[in-house]
Amino acid sequence: MKTLVAEWEKQRAVLMAFPHKNSDWNSNLNTALVPFIRIAQAIAYSTPVYIICDNKETIASLFCSSRNLSFIEIATNDTWIRDFGYISIVEEGEVKLLDFQFNAWGGKFESQLDNAVNRTLHKKGYMGIMPLETIDFVLEGGAIESDGLGTIMTTTSCLCNPNRNGGLSKDEVEKKLEKYLGAKRILWLDHGYLAGDDTDSHIDTLARFVSADTIMYVQCLDKQDEHYGALKKMEEQLRTFQDNNGKAYKLLALPLPSAKYDKDKNRLAATYVNFLITNGTVIYPTYSVSEDKVVDTIFKDFFQDKEIIPVECARLIEEGGSLHCSTMQIPF
Repeated sequence: MKTLVAEWEKQRAVLMAFPHKNSDWNSNLNTALVPFIRIAQAIAYSTPVYIICDNKETIASLFCSSRNLSFIEIATNDTWIRDFGYISIVEEGEVKLLDFQFNAWGGKFESQLDNAVNRTLHKKGYMGIMPLETIDFVLEGGAIESDGLGTIMTTTSCLCNPNRNGGLSKDEVEKKLEKYLGAKRILWLDHGYLAGDDTDSHIDTLARFVSADTIMYVQCLDKQDEHYGALKKMEEQLRTFQDNNGKAYKLLALPLPSAKYDKDKNRLAATYVNFLITNGTVIYPTYSVSEDKVVDTIFKDFFQDKEIIPVECARLIEEGGSLHCSTMQIPF
């Protein structure tokens, strides 16, 4: 028996991959490093952080304290380790690390180095005796959400996209998720997107499990916003989903942030749903907009046993991701 571990379960460590001069962040590397440092510090409050970087002495020197931080030199193309890092399952009571194929969201960018990180890190011994299985199937961690009980939530536009595995049907994808992740049932979202998103609508930008019976999701109330129709349909579909006990999920709406744009006036994919749960904290992205304070209250009300830590992530969305995308947890 195998199960995809829920994010709120006990964590051994969280992986991060830092920007470097040979990545797309190079044009403004110093400002790019600031949110990564703050995210790592926030995680280290309660959970060890393994920081993959191009020069460990240089990156380590940027921190006031190295408590709970390990610096590991491995070459990468980019920083979005949620999508090329290990996907962790529990099989027969033991954690097993899965190394799926990563093709940079359908061949949109270079990914050869990122696709080799899991195997290199495992050989260095940082994962201890946890077994590693490399799987010839394209799957990103940001594309799947798990309740830890056999239910996986995902989006049709990503997992059935021809740019991943040739365009598999829902039934074909479900068989793969059952085989590799022990999925007992799949909740498919057929609607919802964010303008400026390169991932073909990853679930971790739209809707997240926060408990076995509760889903947080992005909500758009502005009828003039381009997202209104699609996110309304997504919300309606979420209301039809039932938990493992056959009851409708409790739904907690997070507002869509006020529109953010790059220098060329292209809308950026800002979302509060891209938060991270760790052993003692919930770390969520902010974008210097009015909705930031609203979201802070929502998180504090729900996660009453966690330290709630905001991190300004406007710089991250300029490069196509946000807070959750830059991390990947490893369970005990």
